[in-house]
Amino acid sequence: MSKRKTIIMGAAGRDFHNFNVYFRNNDAYEVVAFTATQIPNIDDRKYPAELAGALYPKGIPIEPEDRLPELIRRHTVDEVFFAYSDVTHEYVMHKGSQVNALGATFSLLGPRHTMLKAKVPVVAVCAVRTGCGKSQTTRRVAEILKAKGKRIVAIRHPMPYGDLVAQKVQRFAGLDDLVKHKCTIEEMEEYEPHLVQGSIVYAGVDYGAILEQAEKEADVILWDGGNNDTPFYQPDVHFVVVDPLRPGHEITYHPGETNLRMADYVIINKEVEADLDDLRTVAGNIRVFNPTARIIDAASPIRVENAEALLGKRALVVEDGPTLTHGEMSFGAGIIAADRYGASELVDPRPFLKGSLVDTFEKYPDIGTLLPAMGYGDEQMRDLEATINASDCDVVVIGTPIDLRRIIQINKPTARVFYDLQEIGRPNLEDALSRF
Repeated sequence: MSKRKTIIMGAAGRDFHNFNVYFRNNDAYEVVAFTATQIPNIDDRKYPAELAGALYPKGIPIEPEDRLPELIRRHTVDEVFFAYSDVTHEYVMHKGSQVNALGATFSLLGPRHTMLKAKVPVVAVCAVRTGCGKSQTTRRVAEILKAKGKRIVAIRHPMPYGDLVAQKVQRFAGLDDLVKHKCTIEEMEEYEPHLVQGSIVYAGVDYGAILEQAEKEADVILWDGGNNDTPFYQPDVHFVVVDPLRPGHEITYHPGETNLRMADYVIINKEVEADLDDLRTVAGNIRVFNPTARIIDAASPIRVENAEALLGKRALVVEDGPTLTHGEMSFGAGIIAADRYGASELVDPRPFLKGSLVDTFEKYPDIGTLLPAMGYGDEQMRDLEATINASDCDVVVIGTPIDLRRIIQINKPTARVFYDLQEIGRPNLEDALSRF
C-alpha cells in the first residue's frame, strides 16, 4: 500500500505533538509538510530530523499556511489534519471546505490518539478560550496539592518558537532558567508564576520525553493547558474554565467545546464582573453540553501595586498579548484596575506604535485602546519597549502575568496588577481534589 501523503496544519504546538505521538513512526503516512499560522516567525524552517525520526532523515518543512493550496497540489496530498486551537467552528470548517475543494480529506485527531498515559496522577486545567483564567486556576490547584504534601510538577502546553532541537525537553526550576532557555514574553508569562510559587515547570517539543523525566520527580503532574486546547496527557481529573464575559464562546470555538464536553468540573470564572443573564447563558450551556459536570463558581479579584499612581492620571494599559489578539478580549485586569483606582483616561497606544506592533494592530484591528504585550522574540520585545516609552501617558498599568519591568526598561511610573482565583461557595477546588 502507498503511504497517505499528509499535511499537518498547526501553530508550533499541537501540530508537533500530534506528529510525535501518531505520525512519527507510522508507515501508513508520509507527512510532506507542516503549515504554520497565528504566531509570527514560526514558518519557513524545518521540523528537524533529530525530532522527526528515522522515517524523515531530512526533516519536514514548515510552510506558511497561505501556501496550503499550492502544497496540496504539488504533493497530491491525500489528507490534511487540522491541529491548532482557539478558532471558531466556522473558521475550522472554512479550512475544511478549502481542503475538500482541492480534493483532499480534512481530519481532526481525537484525544484517544493524542493523549499519553502517565505513571502518576494527572490534574488538567484547560479552558474554552484564551484568557478565561487558567493561570490563576492552575496556581490555586498547585497551592492546594502542595498543602497536602504532594510534589507538583507543572507541564505547560508547548510554545517552541526557537531552536526546536534545543527545546525538545525544557526544565525550569528558577527564574534564571527563563534566561537560559531564551524565553519569549509569552513563555515567561506562563512559566514565571509557577516558578515564583516554587513549582518545577516542564515544556518543550517532545511531550513523551518530557513525561518520562517529569514522572521521576512528581507525585502529581499538573497539566497547564494552552489556548483552549485539550490535554496532551490523560487526566485523572479535568478542570475546564469558562468565561461569562464571552457567553456562548464555550460552544462555538474549537476545541474549547471539546474541553467543555470532556470536563469533570467546569469553573465559571469572573462572576463578579459578569452580567446575570450572561452567567445564566453559560450555566445553561454547561448543563446542556455536559450535564454530568459539576460547576465551581469563582472570581478573580485584583490587587494593585502602587495603585495611588493611577488616581487622576492618564494611563496606558498593557495586557496579556494572546488574550487580546486571537483571544479577542476587549479588556482585562489592567482596564479594571485603571477604572477602579481612578485613572482619568485611557491612552490610545496606536499613535505611538513601533515596528512589528503596527502589523499586530493591522491584523487584529479590534484591540482598541489597549497595548498587547507582544514578545514572541527579541525584536518584538524591543518594539514593545519603544512603544511604551514613546506613549504620551502619565502611568503604565502592567496587567500581564509577569512583571514587564524585569525584562524591558519603562521610563514612566508603573502600577502592576495581580489576580488570583477565589472560589465562591461549594463545591470548590479543594472539594474536587479531595475526591480525586
